[in-house]
Amino acid sequence: MPKMKSNGSAKKRFKIASSGTIKRRKAYGSHILTKKSSKRKRNLKQSAVISDVDVRSVKRLLAKA
Repeated sequence: MPKMKSNGSAKKRFKIASSGTIKRRKAYGSHILTKKSSKRKRNLKQSAVISDVDVRSVKRLLAKA
C-alpha cells in the first residue's frame, strides 16, 4: 500500500505539541482590527488547542494517524 500523503494546507495551519495535542491559530485576528479591543486582539495572538472531536480528522490530514 502506498504512503499516505499529508495535506499541504493542514501542515501550514496545525502544529503537534510535544504533549501530543494539536495547536491551531485563532480566527478573526488578521484584519478590521480598529474596532477590536486591545484585550481581544491580545487574546487572538495566542494559539489554541483543537477540540477532541477534530483530533482524528486533523491527524489524518497530517498523515500521523
